[in-house]
Amino acid sequence: MSSYHIKTSIRPLRFEHNEMTQQELADKVNCTRQTIAALEQGQYSPSLVLAYRIANVFGKSIEEVFKINDVVK
Repeated sequence: MSSYHIKTSIRPLRFEHNEMTQQELADKVNCTRQTIAALEQGQYSPSLVLAYRIANVFGKSIEEVFKINDVVK
């Protein structure tokens, strides 16, 4: 069975958008700052709705913000 790891470009995108804070992004997508932090650290996989909202804030596609790396075990 294989598992996966999700890598995000949220942190660099936040800084490209006027150094947006984690809290500002969280407020825009209706989640907690802790969720944004966990996403940036690769410790949390977002729901499809949250992934879409985050991508929409940055004017990007989901694929431009989130990358899935397969990890074979």
